[in-house]
Amino acid sequence: MNRLILGLGTNLGDKNSNLEEAIKQIESEIGRLKKKSSVYETQAWGVENQDNYYNMAVEIETNLWPFKILELILAIEKNMGRVRSQKWESRIIDIDILFFNAVSISSENLTIPHPYIQKRRFVLEPLCEISPDYFHPKFRKSVAKLLEECPDKSWIERIVN
Repeated sequence: MNRLILGLGTNLGDKNSNLEEAIKQIESEIGRLKKKSSVYETQAWGVENQDNYYNMAVEIETNLWPFKILELILAIEKNMGRVRSQKWESRIIDIDILFFNAVSISSENLTIPHPYIQKRRFVLEPLCEISPDYFHPKFRKSVAKLLEECPDKSWIERIVN
């Protein structure tokens, strides 16, 4: 079995329900939920003037491989009503592959580990909650160390355990 860590985010509609529905569909299509972080409220990153986001991280046990996982994630996002028209725009759901085992992939459509993990507090806080010792294969540092060194000083608040 493969260890998959996903980041989930939403800032439209009923945010808690969006995250719950995404997890339900991930379990149905991709694999078994092993861990989930608390939900964190954060300010928008990349494009401001948006509603705050709810973000979390989940660890999934799966027998699938990254490109198939990406295909299924995009289908889940579309099924939930996500429309892609502008980078970093408001969205009903965003599901990112953060880590897959200790694999590094760099292709036109998929980069693992996610290329912005080390720059985003809204990713690192929930990730550190469920897997502080997860080792980033490119930076050769734990998630906890990446959080400690993160340049992003935007606010983040844990809202649900």
